[in-house]
Amino acid sequence: MNAIGKKFKFKIIVIGDGMVGKTSLIKKFTKGSFRPEYIKTIGAQFFVFDKEINEDKIRLLFWDIAGQVDFNFLRTSFFNKSQAAIIIYSLEDNDLGKKSFNHIVDWYRDISKYCCEIPVVIFANKVDLVDENSFDDSKIQKLVDEHDFLGFYKTSAKTGAGVNEAFNAIIRKLYYTHKPLS
Repeated sequence: MNAIGKKFKFKIIVIGDGMVGKTSLIKKFTKGSFRPEYIKTIGAQFFVFDKEINEDKIRLLFWDIAGQVDFNFLRTSFFNKSQAAIIIYSLEDNDLGKKSFNHIVDWYRDISKYCCEIPVVIFANKVDLVDENSFDDSKIQKLVDEHDFLGFYKTSAKTGAGVNEAFNAIIRKLYYTHKPLS
């Protein structure tokens, strides 16, 4: 890094129902890996990822928060000092997909209550399991517009589709919001 570069540190919470692929997406972005077997997150997991933008060093702290109801009592304690949030839901055409989509607003209410106004982005995960041509963006776009989310991205932790674009959108938002004008 050049001597003129600045250092930034951002805490990003990653939330959504259990089994939507939160941990898998973080691992795909930070390590380039994917494990097909499901391992339930207990409480929260913490991932660190370093990135450089315009000679500035950025340390990202991803807090992967368990989505199961069993962890409701713990969850909000992990929200403290978060600077951005990623809400993940499953695109699968099954019970998980429907429930995880319907819970987006609940997750957003928690973010608003415990984090105040921070940028929020939606990841529509498991795009590899659906016919993308038959996917109707209008319902998720309506939520994005109603709640002023940063946007939504279709992702697949398995194939890597959309993963870098989605994570980099929230990282760029944080970076350019916090970088002093020079």
